[in-house]
Amino acid sequence: MAALRIQIHPTNHKTSRYLKTYPPSISCSMQQPPQNNIKVVINGAAKEIGMAAVLAVTKARGMEVAGAVDSHLVGEDIGLVCGMEEALEIPIISDLTMVLGSISQLKATSVVVDFTEPSTVYDNVKQATAFGMNSVVYVPRIKPETIAALSAFCEKASMGCLVAPTLSIGSILLQQAAISASFHYNNVEIVESKANAGVFPSQDSAQIANNLSNLGQLYNRDDLDTNAPARGQRLGEDGVRVHSLVLPGLVSSTTVYFSGPGEMYSIKHDITNVQCLMPGLILAIRQVVRLKNLVYGLEKFL
Repeated sequence: MAALRIQIHPTNHKTSRYLKTYPPSISCSMQQPPQNNIKVVINGAAKEIGMAAVLAVTKARGMEVAGAVDSHLVGEDIGLVCGMEEALEIPIISDLTMVLGSISQLKATSVVVDFTEPSTVYDNVKQATAFGMNSVVYVPRIKPETIAALSAFCEKASMGCLVAPTLSIGSILLQQAAISASFHYNNVEIVESKANAGVFPSQDSAQIANNLSNLGQLYNRDDLDTNAPARGQRLGEDGVRVHSLVLPGLVSSTTVYFSGPGEMYSIKHDITNVQCLMPGLILAIRQVVRLKNLVYGLEKFL
């Protein structure tokens, strides 16, 4: 219930000859009680993306960091680890169950953000669900069978879980534009670039290729059966090829090239740092608390 607040202000009016005081004026205002913030647990808090998430959640309206889990920097204050001027008074703890048990006593809406590994995702989401908490999972290369098992588990428990192959809104918009273009062109290739070697093709390129597959299109008919390594890796049965470029100094970039008679159409998305994932993360946290099942892909909420 809103609290009624009354303030009394003495009012003075000066005339040309003397000071005359009138009865004090009374102003009333309705003071709304503060809303309960979403309690957010960052699992993988000591990673670069985890630290960025701590800063983003701290600045976002309607949510707050309530726990930090990681096997590194255990005992350190997560605020100081992230470079904040003041400590958050939240130590990094390696035991997820301990953190969830403590926060569950608050009886507040809570979300666990998972930045861990594919092998631990299923158990992490099960634990969060057992404590009545929703989950946002951003862990590349989760196996389809793991996602299917999590979907069945969340459906039965009536708890929300958002599995996001990407948290980059720009990457999602690139994928949507590529799907639209695929109906108008018969040739398509994906070129990705990174500064450091890693697992290729990247999660973003694989997701784009998967989205373009099974749309009833058959791409690059002229060399569909070519197996030359220089032609890149073909993903799926529809002829979508991915080429990976690795050179120091390059930004992380994904470009989708389409071509038709007399024209070429290209869509490009560059990522310069992990900050590009934070608007998507905040959106995911706000949306997952409304779910009662598992949703795959942040694009469902754009």
